[in-house]
Parts: sequence; C-alpha cells; structure tokens
Amino acid sequence: MTREDIIAAIDEEISRLEKVKDLLQSSSSGKLSGALARKATAPRKRNLSPDARARIAAAQKRRWAKQKAATAQASGKK
Repeated sequence: MTREDIIAAIDEEISRLEKVKDLLQSSSSGKLSGALARKATAPRKRNLSPDARARIAAAQKRRWAKQKAATAQASGKK
C-alpha cells in the first residue's frame, strides 16, 4: 500500500466519522436509537442456579485443597 493510498483511506474514514458526528448532533432527542442504543447498554447479568453455584464452589474448594496439599508437601520435604 502506498503512502497516497493510506492517506486516501484516512480521508475516507475521517469523512465517514464526520457524517456520523453530524447525525448524532442533529438528533433532536438525547437518546440513541436502534442499533446504537443496543450497543450502548450494559450486557445482561447472568443468573446461576443454586445447584450450579454449589458445583462451582465445590470445584474451587477442591482446587484450594489440592494447592494446599502440594504446598504442605513441598515445605515438608525441605
């Protein structure tokens, strides 16, 4: 890609962004509409079932116990 091609691509992008800026500034309401509004909102929070929470907690406790045992074994060998 030549220097002129890069500059032309940058100019096109600037032009596109200026058009978007003008559209956003010209909107009479303060809220975004359509696809822009969906992207601006925070993602939904996921809810875990109590059973899933219990499985995750049990798995984490097993990982902690394994790590604690490995640490105790390593310090006992020294």
